[in-house]
Amino acid sequence: MKSAGPTPPAKPRTPRADAQRNRDKLIEVARAAFAAADGTVPLEGIARGAGVGIGTLYRHFPTREALVEAVYAAELDDVTGSASTLLQELAPDAAMRAWMERYAAFVATKRGMADTLRAGWASGRIATPATRERITAAVATILARGAETGSLRGDVEPQDITVMLLGIFLAGDTSEQTGRLIGLVMDALRPTAAG
Repeated sequence: MKSAGPTPPAKPRTPRADAQRNRDKLIEVARAAFAAADGTVPLEGIARGAGVGIGTLYRHFPTREALVEAVYAAELDDVTGSASTLLQELAPDAAMRAWMERYAAFVATKRGMADTLRAGWASGRIATPATRERITAAVATILARGAETGSLRGDVEPQDITVMLLGIFLAGDTSEQTGRLIGLVMDALRPTAAG
């Protein structure tokens, strides 16, 4: 008897619309909770805030690490994807400033989940993302457009901006101080700073 060959892999099922809405709402509530928290965020509070039971949360995210990883991935996608959107809406220098503020919000959200992320990365339970490369690519996109229009310097390395911003966000005590320091970075990026 002739073998029919290997069975093709099954296509992943598309989640039902209500299940996808629940998942999206859980991520949205978790983002806000992690951004506002200094310590561990209770998963029961996230489920309650999303208007679902704890069982629904665990169906979508069987562990705290799974939820943290999903929130982190969604935040990273948003912050890196916002560069092109901002360039469509704003002049390159204004887009750079707005993007830096969005990046600051990303780092603030990450603080509330930092312990879980570090433990997950160390154990291998959470994949280590290429965060810095993606952030630097977003900076490079805005910087290149600014250099084309003459609103931003063309002699600055995007990775240098990433390093400066990380220093600001990790050392900044308040959002007011962070805003002032972002302003100083923007001053350094303007073509008159090179002269």
